[in-house]
Amino acid sequence: MKAWRGFRDRDYLETVEGLMFTVVSNLHPRDKVVAYLKYLPSPAGRWGAGARRYGRAMPYYDVPSLLNTISFLEENYPHYVHWMEELGIKMSAVPLSYIKRHFKPEERLQEVLDEPRDELEGLAAELAALIIDRAEVPTSSLGVTGSLLIGIHRPEFSDVDLVVYGRGSALKVRGAVKELLEEGRLERVGGAKLEELVERRMKVYHLSRQEALEVTRRRWNRGVFKGRDFSIHPVKVEGEVQGRFEDRLCRGLSMAEVEATVVDDSEALFMPATYRVADVKVLEGPKQAEGVEEVVSYEGLHVDLVHDGEGLRARGKLEEVVDRGGGRYLRILIGGPEAGGWDYLKPLT
Repeated sequence: MKAWRGFRDRDYLETVEGLMFTVVSNLHPRDKVVAYLKYLPSPAGRWGAGARRYGRAMPYYDVPSLLNTISFLEENYPHYVHWMEELGIKMSAVPLSYIKRHFKPEERLQEVLDEPRDELEGLAAELAALIIDRAEVPTSSLGVTGSLLIGIHRPEFSDVDLVVYGRGSALKVRGAVKELLEEGRLERVGGAKLEELVERRMKVYHLSRQEALEVTRRRWNRGVFKGRDFSIHPVKVEGEVQGRFEDRLCRGLSMAEVEATVVDDSEALFMPATYRVADVKVLEGPKQAEGVEEVVSYEGLHVDLVHDGEGLRARGKLEEVVDRGGGRYLRILIGGPEAGGWDYLKPLT
C-alpha cells in the first residue's frame, strides 16, 4: 500500500466491503486515511449500472450529512470511526489494511481525455481541455473526481467535478474560469436552480437571503457548462504540504463568534480553508477569543470566499492549537461536530 503522503484531498478509496470514501485533506495519520463515506453498494442505487450499483451515503457536503455518515459507520462498520487526538474529534478514516483500491483524479482524467466512453466523459474532456488551454497549465495539473472518478457516473444526470493541483495552477485556473464566465463560455447557475441553491444555503448555513446571494456570487468554482453543472476544487501537491498530521494537537475550549479582518487568504484556496486574521472583535464567547489568529473551515462553501483586507464574521469552536515543537495559538474552527451545524463563516460587505 502506498505511503500515507500519497493520499490527496478529493482522491477516492474503495474498501474491502465495497464502500466508497472521499479523501479529506493531504495530511493523514500514518496508519489510516481521513475520509468521509460517499457511496454505498445498493441494488436500487441511482449510480452505476448492472450489478455494480451505488446509493449516496452523503447527499450534501455539509456537517449534518457528515455526522449522519459517522453514525451509520459506528453502527455498521465501526472500524472506520476513530477518535483523533490530534483533531480533538471523532472522525471517519480508512485504515490502510482495509483499502482495496485507491482512485487518483489525475490518472482518471487522462483516461477520459484519451478515450471518452460516453456523453459525460466527452463533456468532461471538453471542459478540461477548455480550461487547460485558457489557463495555460499542464494537463497533469487537472483531474476528475466524484462519480466520474470511480466509474459509477450516470451520463443523464451526473455532474463534472474537476480538481486542479498546486497553488500556481489553481490561481491560473481561477483567473481563466472567471474570464470564461464573463465571456459566456461558462455560465453561472441561474433560474430555478439558483433559487433552490440560495434557499438551501439560507437553511443549512444560517445566512440571510442577501448573504446567500453574495456567497453564491463569489463562488467562481461552480457553474454550468453546456447545460451540465461543474465544480473545480484546488488541491495542494506534496511540496506545498507542511509538517505531519501528528505535529499538532487541537484542544476545544468553547464556542465563540467573532468579527475580524483577513490578513492572509493564501491558504483559503484549499481544504480546509484557512484565513489568517487580525483586529478580532468578540461578539459571543470568552474574551480570550480576541487572540484568535486563524479561522479554519472544513465546509466547501467557505473555500476562497473572503480575501485580504476584507472583514468576516465567524461562529465556531474556539480551539487552542499546540505545536509539538512548543508553539501554540488560538483559532476558530467551522465544521466541527460540537456546533451541530450552527456554525458559519460569511464575508462582511
